[in-house]
Amino acid sequence: MRLNPFRALRPPRDFAARVASVPYDVVNREEAAQLAKGDAVSFLHVCRPDIDLPPDVDPHDDRIYARGRENLDRFQAEGTLVRDDQPSIYIYRLVMGGKAQTGLVGCVHIDDYENDLIKKHEKTRRDKEDDRTRHVLEMNANAEPVFLTYKDEAEVARLMAEAVKGEALYDFAAVDGVRHTMWKAPDAAALVQAFGKVPHVYVADGHHRCASAWRAGKALRQKNPNHTGREEYNWFLAVLFPASQVRIMAYNRVVKDLNGQTPAQVLEKLRSVGRVSAADKPTPPAPGSFGVYLDRRWHLVEIDEKSIDRSDPINSLDVALLESRVLEPILGIGDIRTDKRIDFVGGIRGTAELEKRLNGGEMAIAFSMYPTTVAQLMAVSDAGRIMPPKSTWFEPKLRSGLLVHTLD
Repeated sequence: MRLNPFRALRPPRDFAARVASVPYDVVNREEAAQLAKGDAVSFLHVCRPDIDLPPDVDPHDDRIYARGRENLDRFQAEGTLVRDDQPSIYIYRLVMGGKAQTGLVGCVHIDDYENDLIKKHEKTRRDKEDDRTRHVLEMNANAEPVFLTYKDEAEVARLMAEAVKGEALYDFAAVDGVRHTMWKAPDAAALVQAFGKVPHVYVADGHHRCASAWRAGKALRQKNPNHTGREEYNWFLAVLFPASQVRIMAYNRVVKDLNGQTPAQVLEKLRSVGRVSAADKPTPPAPGSFGVYLDRRWHLVEIDEKSIDRSDPINSLDVALLESRVLEPILGIGDIRTDKRIDFVGGIRGTAELEKRLNGGEMAIAFSMYPTTVAQLMAVSDAGRIMPPKSTWFEPKLRSGLLVHTLD
């Protein structure tokens, strides 16, 4: 895999905690506006510039992208973001709940994305691609990194361990309690060489950002009659974590009604799916099982392992088993991508959120899932397959604005 150092735009140390923001796609406009309220240096003004215009402005209005560029230019003019003198590779550590994950920050190549050295597991939506592609082109920058993972490489790990012995560029706790620490690698060339031993990487979180960076880079190539292949637009910003440190949380499901059935009837049909028992706790203990919250009680459903084809990377996923054995035949959910009766709840919200939505009468049944594993994600990607929607929820989230990669 190719990895490239870059001259980052980044905040001075004293500004880092204020500049750093949640990614653009984990909050809606109202939530983003509230987070950035009264803080002119929040990076949300760049990655979610719609917060600086009236709420009735169309989310794809020309003025939104123009405002984002104005804000990025303002950040540079006012010293909120400053250019590093030399191209560098950075080390980024996140600690949540006592668990740490440490990755490399550098640039990966758009051709490696096109040629599937950067492997995908998710379909992208054209409208979201169009939005982020335009954002990249208008900003002339990758404002936010993508989250990639790779199979652990010993020499990369050794060099990273050496790098974090030095003084940190940033070290702060965000409002959600996640600690963010960043270092500049003292020997970028050694890390680039070591990472060249990694045969390929996997998109963990950021399929739309990957696709948009690739599309933007291709567009800039076509516009440049003197293209050489050495331009910055051939690269896009990524944080790359070793697979052993990546944390995937469950992506739970809730359904609005019982498809004309009583709770007792649904529970009886679940007995044909697997062993059903009263649950001591709402989270399932192992793959091939799931919690069911129904009629204000938790139940555990355990599927017979002999009935699961573990050689099939898609149909052996718990989310796929739930879909094929429960959601469609029992609850009548034909297509989870389009059916309005089903909704999805990220694991960071916990099972209390499932109980809340049912106890309030909004939903009728909830499913607490066992998390998809990194090994399963890689198996799907290696097979060139696509996971069912909402299969993975990654935590902690990367902060945006700590490092920006410009395309010139």
